[in-house]
Amino acid sequence: MELKARIISKGIATGEVLVSTDAISFYGGVDPNTGIIVEKGHNIEGKSIANKILVFPKGKGSTVGSYTLYRLKKNNVAPLAIINKECEAIVAVGSIISEIPTIDKLEKDAYSKLKNKQTVTINTNIGGLILK
Repeated sequence: MELKARIISKGIATGEVLVSTDAISFYGGVDPNTGIIVEKGHNIEGKSIANKILVFPKGKGSTVGSYTLYRLKKNNVAPLAIINKECEAIVAVGSIISEIPTIDKLEKDAYSKLKNKQTVTINTNIGGLILK
C-alpha cells in the first residue's frame, strides 16, 4: 500500500520501524555516540534508534537537536528515516543537513498502521511511504 505524505527531507530508505508515542528531544534525550534514547521516563528509553525507521509525533527541546541529528549521522547511529505526525523546525533542519529521509502528515491515519519491527520503505520520489 502506498501512502502520500509531506516531504521534509528527500531520499529513499527501507528498514524496521521503531515507534515512539512521545516527542523526542535529540539534544539531551539521545546519546549521539550510540543512538540510544537516554531521556528518563521516555516510552522508548534504552532503545537504539540507529538504522531504524523512527516514527514519533514531533521533536522537542533545543535547536541544538538539529546538530545532534547530524552528529548521529556522522557516528553511523542515526535513524535510516523519520516519520512524524507533524515535523517541526528542529527535526526538519536536522534531517535536511544530515540527509535523513523525513516525511510527515501521512494520509489516511496511517500512523495507527505503523508497528514496531514492521518493514517499511520511505520513497520521496513517489511522495511517501510504502507499507508491506
